[in-house]
Order: sequence, then structure tokens, then C-alpha cells
Amino acid sequence: MRSPLMRRLGLTTVLALVLAVFGLAPAASAAPAPAELTFTTDAATTTPGGTVNVSMTLTNNKTYDIWFVYQTIDPTWLTTQRPDLKYSFTGCTLTAPSGTSSCSGTGPADLGANYGATIPPGQSRTVTLTLQVAPDSGCNGNIGFYSYFYAEFSDTTNISGGPVYTPETRVLCA
Repeated sequence: MRSPLMRRLGLTTVLALVLAVFGLAPAASAAPAPAELTFTTDAATTTPGGTVNVSMTLTNNKTYDIWFVYQTIDPTWLTTQRPDLKYSFTGCTLTAPSGTSSCSGTGPADLGANYGATIPPGQSRTVTLTLQVAPDSGCNGNIGFYSYFYAEFSDTTNISGGPVYTPETRVLCA
């Protein structure tokens, strides 16, 4: 006859095995992705005629340089459903350890050249796009974007990431 302790240990073992098989067991902490893209904005709201700076930061978490980046930025589906919202990207700056400089393009595709790769291990580059809302834009809608990126490293590996979403900007009427 089994003791109550042996039955509990057996039940605990079976339960742990079931959780592990179905992916419900606690996972070990994961290492950071080789490259990470994050977005911030300098304002959550604006008015028609106003501007918002959308900053994209690409961080190299790998031990090899990032040699090449390709990135897109597109409006979210909800943003495209409001044709009265009028906006465009009108400016671009790159912030790197050496300082700030102008970028070559403002989207929607191939924003990767703006990062000024090479990005050494452990470093980041921030590209800030100026979002200009037209003076005759509609109001009470949100403008948001999503991005996909592809990065190549000096060890010949690569990573694809996304979608990564920007914070939404609400266009308010004055």
C-alpha cells in the first residue's frame, strides 16, 4: 500500500508533466532578440496643423555589428478607415553617438538606410520622423502606424521582426 506522501508526489509529477507537454509550465527567461525596434511619440494628441515626432529606436543586442537594415512603416487598418485624417511625414533626423544628422527618407518603405548602419553591439540608433497633420484634417480620430524590419549582422546571420506598432496620436478639434 502506498503512503499518502507517495500519492501526492506521484500526482505532482503527473501534473508537472502534463503542464510541460501542453506548454503551460513556467518558462525560463528568454534572451533578448538580436535586434529590437521600439517606438515612442512626443505627444499623444495634436490638432489639425500640428506636428508629432515619432521616434524609432533600433537596438543591437547581438555581439556582431548590424551591417544592413530594411524597414517599412505603414498606417494601421483603423487609420486607413478614416479618409478625413490627412497627414504626412515631413522630416527625418538620426541620433547616433556622434550626434544628430538629417535622414535620407521619410517612408513608407526602406527606412533602414536612415539608421546609418553599421550599428555596433550594444548600441542603438534613433530615427525621428516628423508627422505633420494637415490643417484641413478631420478630427477625433487616431493616427497609428506599424512597421516590419529586417537586419543583417556581420556574422552573416539576419533577423526579421514585426509588426511593431507606434503609439497612436489622437487628432483633436480645438
